[in-house]
Amino acid sequence: MEEKKNLEQQLQEQAAEQVEVQPAEEIQAAEVVEQTATEPQPAEEQVEAQPTEEAQPAEEVKPAEEAQPTEEAQPAEEAQPAEEKAEEVVAPVKVKKAKKKKKGIGFWKVFLATLLALVVYGVIKLIFWGGVIAALFAEPAVVVPEKAILKIDFAENLTDAPSRDPMASFNFATMSITPELTIFEAIRAIDVAATDDRIQGIYLNLTGMGTYSVTSLEELRESITRFKASGKFVVAYNENYDQWSYYLCSVADEVYMHPEGTFAWTGVAANTMFYTGLIEKLDIGIDILRPTECKYKSAVEPFFRKELSPENREQMQSMVDNIWNVVTTGVSTARQIPVEQLNKYADELSVVLPEEAVEHKMVDGVKYADQMEQYFIDKIGVGDEAMISLGSYAMTVGPDPEKADAPKVAIIYANGNVVDGDGYDNAIYSYSLSRVLKQAREDETVSAVVLRINSPGGSALAADLIWREASLLQQTKPVVVSMGEYAASGGYYIAAPADAIFANRMTLTGSIGVFGIIPCFGDALEENLGISIDGVKTNANSEMGQGFKTLNETERAALMRSVDRVYDRFTSLVAEGRNLTQEQVFEIAEGRVWLGTQASEIGLVDSCGGLLSAIAYAKDMAGMGENYQVVELYDIQDEFAALMNSLSVEAKQELYEAMHIDGAMQELEGIKSILTNQGVYTYCPYNIEFK
Repeated sequence: MEEKKNLEQQLQEQAAEQVEVQPAEEIQAAEVVEQTATEPQPAEEQVEAQPTEEAQPAEEVKPAEEAQPTEEAQPAEEAQPAEEKAEEVVAPVKVKKAKKKKKGIGFWKVFLATLLALVVYGVIKLIFWGGVIAALFAEPAVVVPEKAILKIDFAENLTDAPSRDPMASFNFATMSITPELTIFEAIRAIDVAATDDRIQGIYLNLTGMGTYSVTSLEELRESITRFKASGKFVVAYNENYDQWSYYLCSVADEVYMHPEGTFAWTGVAANTMFYTGLIEKLDIGIDILRPTECKYKSAVEPFFRKELSPENREQMQSMVDNIWNVVTTGVSTARQIPVEQLNKYADELSVVLPEEAVEHKMVDGVKYADQMEQYFIDKIGVGDEAMISLGSYAMTVGPDPEKADAPKVAIIYANGNVVDGDGYDNAIYSYSLSRVLKQAREDETVSAVVLRINSPGGSALAADLIWREASLLQQTKPVVVSMGEYAASGGYYIAAPADAIFANRMTLTGSIGVFGIIPCFGDALEENLGISIDGVKTNANSEMGQGFKTLNETERAALMRSVDRVYDRFTSLVAEGRNLTQEQVFEIAEGRVWLGTQASEIGLVDSCGGLLSAIAYAKDMAGMGENYQVVELYDIQDEFAALMNSLSVEAKQELYEAMHIDGAMQELEGIKSILTNQGVYTYCPYNIEFK
């Protein structure tokens, strides 16, 4: 019995180690076991089962008579009845068939399945977000009431040019849309409203979150002044006024503000940030390449000075004085307050509270919003329900269908920094803009071109490529330049071949000069991070420009030849385009920045005026009379690539804003551009935010 129990235990352990078989095989094994249990064998033929490495399949179990005797066969006298044997030994045991080990899933199957899942997920996500964005961008039909008031509220971003970024107006943080309205669309809509019998007047209520530049305000203000000539009213009301919003609103017939609002009238300031102390602490070497004649070219000053140079201070002071003069002159004319008095208010901060603004005749009274609505009801019989925003009204204004076949004045936009190659963001890419200029040159339906420039400059090589196409265009048809907020340095370079140049009074232009800057990080890496640099070279100056060693005399002399050559070419092109001698250009160049009012006095621009003035001049040059149409030409780009680039840029910007460092990051991006890009630059030093 002891040995039988051992046999049973061994069989159970062996069965536990076997791989499970399919149910059908288990049934077969059970039938064999049952047959063995009910048909006892002669004692001498019973043997003790020996453990094996792999159990045999049930169908291969041999009949009892074929079993081979072993040395440990049990004596015949110890054989038990069949019923007891089946009960004690065999009944609990299942003979299981060995199962071959399954092969693992192949790598390519897993890879392709994962890839398919990602593609499906991407398609679903694209469809979802496409639907969301399409719904957000969907514009309801605009209905202009029979008696309407055109409301200018800055619910839209007022831009100098249409954005090349397809997602520019979408805010990912709030999942909302801030529409864009170009200055051309805005002033065209106001001009049409002046003759639209449904529009009773204009309401300036700047409650929106849209952005704008000071030159955009200047052009908008001039457009409202033309509107007033129609005899229709213009009324302004705001809770608070800063001096820029007040500059715009002062053109109104009546100006009101909230009884508990605030008024800011302080004057203009401009500051420059210097990085020399940081550069010294980090042991970064800086090689500055600037012609000695370009003493006003201050774009490089933050990298080797700690304060304004006398020349830079002179031009900056002149710049803010002239900007403030434009503002005070405009306000003085509109409000009948002497300029001297306005300056006194700013010096003494005399106008802060609403009652002070009323006392000093800056505003006509104080009202709550509901009182303003009643004001319009009493004036023309309608209230808030009659308001239509400038952006909405502009959507109803389009090309005149009766002039569909008329000759064209084409507006081409050059907006942003001047950079090399192709791209999809808001910059002036040399290849992209050159293609558009060539398109206008070859299009026989285009009789004249207005090149709208809003740029502080950039790559000298890119500017020269664009200049060439603009020059070829000017040889075939009239080209008139309209300057926006900036048209300086490289921005002026591409304007040089034009037949005529118009600038706003507060446009920053000129800055005719060049510079190069090469940083050296070798000492900084070793002193601060313990990283040393060593290598080999084939010639004496093979390491030039790698950024690990400062320039030697030979290298500096070679690079300065390039810088001087660019400056000589820049000034010669300006002289050719403006009908001046190069010596005359040298006197007004030197890298100095001029305001539009100053530039018109020294011959860099022909007249102060906005985009409409440039269009009128261009059509007159082409002899088009009044039978013409205005079109806008753009570079055809890959919309999908532009969208992907936009999403990347927007994600970065949203991160900066969430961390409240967006302003600092913009500053750092500018520094990075100057320090990392190679070549000679024609760039205006000022990126001023007016407050």
